[in-house]
Amino acid sequence: MKKVLIATMALTLSMSVMTSCKDAKDKTEEATEEAVETLDEVGTDLKKAAEDTKDAMKEAGEDAKELGEKAMDSIKKAGEETMDSAKEVGEDMKDAAKKAIDSM
Repeated sequence: MKKVLIATMALTLSMSVMTSCKDAKDKTEEATEEAVETLDEVGTDLKKAAEDTKDAMKEAGEDAKELGEKAMDSIKKAGEETMDSAKEVGEDMKDAAKKAIDSM
């Protein structure tokens, strides 16, 4: 009877350990699957953030290019107006000099 009791206790202990190991294995597999899903989500989020950043930088570059073109146009226009004014002043000085010579 003592041997049967010891064998039963040993068998019960073995079954308990096997059940615990199986539960631990199942929990480990579940945790691993959740970690993989989380990493996939993080990777997707990072990719989306990188694409959003790329798009924002591209748009900012286009805006800067447009502003640069407008600035160049303004500078060109200002230069042309300055040249026109200088021509007018030159013509006026030429006319004044001509009148001064004629009046002598």
